[in-house]
Amino acid sequence: MNTAAPNYSTSVWTRDHVAAVTNQRATSVPLITRNTQLPRFDGLDVWDSWPLQLTDGATADFDGWTVWMMLAAPILSNPGARHDIARIRLITQRGSEWRDCGDLLPDGFSPGSREWAGSAIFDVLTQQITLFFTATGRRGEDELTYEQRLFQSTGRLSISDGYATTTDWTTPVESFVSDDVNYVRVNQAVGRPGHIKAFRDPAHFRDPKDNRDYLLFTGSLKNSDSDYNGAIGIACSDPDAGPDKWTLLPPLISSDQLNNELERPHVIFKDGQYYLFWSTQTYVFSPDGPKGPNGLYGMVSSDLFGPFRPLNGTGLIAQNPCTEPLQTYSWWVTSDLQVASFVDYWGMGGAHIDDHPERVRSHFGGAPTPFFNIAIDGDKAWVETEMNVEASHA
Repeated sequence: MNTAAPNYSTSVWTRDHVAAVTNQRATSVPLITRNTQLPRFDGLDVWDSWPLQLTDGATADFDGWTVWMMLAAPILSNPGARHDIARIRLITQRGSEWRDCGDLLPDGFSPGSREWAGSAIFDVLTQQITLFFTATGRRGEDELTYEQRLFQSTGRLSISDGYATTTDWTTPVESFVSDDVNYVRVNQAVGRPGHIKAFRDPAHFRDPKDNRDYLLFTGSLKNSDSDYNGAIGIACSDPDAGPDKWTLLPPLISSDQLNNELERPHVIFKDGQYYLFWSTQTYVFSPDGPKGPNGLYGMVSSDLFGPFRPLNGTGLIAQNPCTEPLQTYSWWVTSDLQVASFVDYWGMGGAHIDDHPERVRSHFGGAPTPFFNIAIDGDKAWVETEMNVEASHA
């Protein structure tokens, strides 16, 4: 294993890239209608999701069942408040059947006041799951803060007849901390969605070229004079220091002056290329520059450390239908190019939810979307098929 620190320059997602989106004919994700079959979980809204993966990035399979982790909260009159009480939920899926297996972590276990997104890998030999997650705030805090820290813990997974349980979780260990040089140290007391700074969403990736483990994450650039200073960060494993030790590296991607949040970044390796994906929304682009739609974006490189080129020349891979620009969000691309997301505000007919507060509850989905597939060909990526929106491929 090559343990030398890589030498690279941060790739930039620029205003010119996003400005070209208007000239791009991007395929849209399938439309959500009243007839779309969606899995529902009693009393819960769910959103950001990620599959349990093997160390090579493939989705773990248990006799046809896959295991998913989703952020979850009790159904609230204001769905926007769900982020303040989020827990990670353990859910299994086979075909159109989904099973709610309860909270992933024990009560009072997380170092944060709530749990935000991450990733998870499964060791077939030990039957152990390693969870990487965001602990937001501090456990027991009197008033919620927006501090974000990255933790990991290992537990034992059991699955029988499609029902999964986890036990024997180890005490959470902080994977690494912000250097406060390349990345903002996110310890802010107050914030609002889309405008807080980021140090969250750890996503595991094992590079097949050097067999070394990496964690990608959503970050914010320290050395910026803009409020729109989003970045994708990376840390590499440090085997000399121990299995849960990481070395923080400079950002892989910068969107300085362009966008505040490159959320839930993750990488797949295909045909000798590294495909880096993230999600973002229109309202987190700088108001004085070009804006892209709510969508799945990505870049490609022949090396994990770049230089990265925006897919399709713009970065945009898939967007919501133009008549429903808010209908889905938080896309995750699996190693076989299936894409998962959740239903956000749907059925609005082009109206914006900010102009219709009376629809905040009735038009929030809070459920997994039907999966769809993307196709990749070199520097091009697109929604492979326009699925039948009357059917649910769960």
